[in-house]
Amino acid sequence: MATAVFFHAHPDDEAIQTGGTMALLADAGHRVVLVTATRGELGEVPDGMLAPDESLAERRAVELAAACEELGVSRHEYLGYRDSGMAGEPTNEDPDSFWRADVDEAAARLAAILDEEGADVLVTYDENGGYGHPDHIQVHRVGVAAGDRSGTARVFMTTVNRDHLLSLVERADEFGLEMPEGQREFLDTLGVRGERITAAVDVSAYLGPKRRAMQAHASQIDDTSFFLSMPPEAFAAVWGTEWYIRVGTPPPPHVESTLLASS
Repeated sequence: MATAVFFHAHPDDEAIQTGGTMALLADAGHRVVLVTATRGELGEVPDGMLAPDESLAERRAVELAAACEELGVSRHEYLGYRDSGMAGEPTNEDPDSFWRADVDEAAARLAAILDEEGADVLVTYDENGGYGHPDHIQVHRVGVAAGDRSGTARVFMTTVNRDHLLSLVERADEFGLEMPEGQREFLDTLGVRGERITAAVDVSAYLGPKRRAMQAHASQIDDTSFFLSMPPEAFAAVWGTEWYIRVGTPPPPHVESTLLASS
């Protein structure tokens, strides 16, 4: 059996971006390890969500534990940095933020976990972190450096197939979806073009645990959110495949359907 380490920026990113793949691998008997760079201290939270004297970081830790249970995660570790906030916010300059972290030092922390686990696969983010969040961009930088440092055989960048998403936008009426204002413009910058994809993992059989893991992060994703309010057919169309780019490998003639080495 293989060990796959998934490196994410904040609690909830694991469920949104790679939850289906994690559940699929765990169900097949592989060891799934999650490393989260920050505790997501700066996420937005609805009024009245937190208990008296409860911090958002504390709530998100509880939510993440529940999501890990849904996804079959065997081990979770925090890398130990503070949430940097959205791009352009003053919190980006916090010396303890992940965005300001020394890449080599952070990569050494992650590589130590990869070495301890004997990781066969590492998943990080694409160069723009999917959508330009500072912590997501830093996950890419640190993840690639850690994979190189540890000699992990297979390193993948989780991403979004922009062409696929835009094709679904054209079918929004068919799915009964109302696109929020500016959503089309946002999608035009999200992820990468389909020609860069090297692995497309069919997770349609694991949309149950993926959705429940997303729901576990109730402080960030409630049932009325765009993510969870989709009709079932639309949810399956959007989330039924998770997309990856293998680091150092050109797109093959036939896109892989797994992150694991071929037998």
